[in-house]
Amino acid sequence: MPVGGMEESMDEHKDDKHEETELEKKDSGTEEKKSDDSGSDYEDVCFICRRPESKAGKMFKLPNNICVCDDCMHKTMDTVSQFDYQGLLNNPNMGNGQGFPNISFVNLADLQGDGGIPNKQKPKKKRKKEAAEIDIRDILPPHKIKQKLDEYVVGQEHAKKVMSVAVYNHYKRVATGTMDEIEIEKSNMLMIGPTGCGKTYLVKTLAKLLDVPLAIADATSLTEAGYIGDDIESVVSKLLAAADNDVERAERGIIFIDEIDKIAKKKNTNSRDVSGESVQQGMLKLLEGAEVEVPVGANSKNAMVPLATVNTRNILFICGGAFPDLDEIIKQRLNKKTSIGYSAELKDKYDKEKNILGRVTVEDIRKFGMIPEFIGRLPVIFTLEGLSRDMMVQILKEPRNAILKQYQKLLELDEVELIFDEGALEAIADKAMEKETGARALRAIIEEFMLDIMYEVPKDDNIGRVTITREYIEGNGGPIIDIRSRSAEHPDRLKVIQQPVNGS
Repeated sequence: MPVGGMEESMDEHKDDKHEETELEKKDSGTEEKKSDDSGSDYEDVCFICRRPESKAGKMFKLPNNICVCDDCMHKTMDTVSQFDYQGLLNNPNMGNGQGFPNISFVNLADLQGDGGIPNKQKPKKKRKKEAAEIDIRDILPPHKIKQKLDEYVVGQEHAKKVMSVAVYNHYKRVATGTMDEIEIEKSNMLMIGPTGCGKTYLVKTLAKLLDVPLAIADATSLTEAGYIGDDIESVVSKLLAAADNDVERAERGIIFIDEIDKIAKKKNTNSRDVSGESVQQGMLKLLEGAEVEVPVGANSKNAMVPLATVNTRNILFICGGAFPDLDEIIKQRLNKKTSIGYSAELKDKYDKEKNILGRVTVEDIRKFGMIPEFIGRLPVIFTLEGLSRDMMVQILKEPRNAILKQYQKLLELDEVELIFDEGALEAIADKAMEKETGARALRAIIEEFMLDIMYEVPKDDNIGRVTITREYIEGNGGPIIDIRSRSAEHPDRLKVIQQPVNGS
């Protein structure tokens, strides 16, 4: 009987002890969770070696928000331990008030302000999530992506269709990872088109629709490592900054490298091509997918900037450029087959063809100066058309944020209605075609003619409507100014007066 009682008491004691350990584990887990929640979203960065906490391990917290990693702390202590403090204390010169020779002490607590590293130079902590952020059911299908692009971009039907399909396939690949152990390759893009045809605007609109971080880089500033200029990894640094230093979000973003034709191989040169072929070779690993160390909050690597590791495997690269003189290379290829007689083709047959860039091949791009390895990592190649006069008129009035709608909104804030008649739109398009700078010329022309109107309208509260006419654009007259009237003969309370604006 006493033995059974002892066993029962021992079992009760074990159960109590087990419950206590479970409670302790729960309490410690909640404490850890609280400490994680209360902490910053950014990783601690060592003040000495600039490595983040994910690489250097736990940090020693010092006053004034300064953190030091374990390695740097041990190296510092080893260095300090080499000094003969006992000999310094027994130095007879110490009593003369001369202090320690060549040694100064700083109290970190006395430093003013935030002595740590700013958040813009810190990578964000990686969040532990059970499910993937991108759900394949949430990805817009190609026809819906194109419908959205149609609201903002006029024309370029083929380019919008190609981009919609390529982006859809890319994010399906990101969402599913591998399918039946078949690894799907990236669909990086190369877009070719004349200046002002909407290359950059297409990519900006696409990133806005997909709600992913976008970095727009310029290839003209890139140079080979070790030379003056931006490092090749700086394009990934811009994407990391656009993602608010969140590495996981940046690894699903879009990088648009503009002016890619400026890194073509230089011809007839004996010097090292540090901003041409060398940049193409350095970009190969980025385009294909690799883990690269990029500086956080800076464009180049140095000892004072922390580094973050970014995997470019799921980053979509879109390269764009005008590729001047590429049309001449295409014409040379098309005119290779020469013949004699009545069936011979004229050499100037393709001179008047407007969309000659649509006939481009990989061989033409290689002759332009792009190396085969670089072209091979951009499998989707498509061209954009040059803008015609009718497309210019559409760009002025049809997109959701058209230029005319922007000026109408500005004058609407002054309670004035702004109207452009069709003749004025055609005259603006004609002037833009003469400048040969694409859609960028439209805003420059309208800014010129709207200057006097935007200056004069706030002066007079009686102005109710302004109509821009062809004569005003061509310099043969002025806009039609409608003055507010309370007379019964004008039911819309507007009295039409032909009034030239100053400077017209």
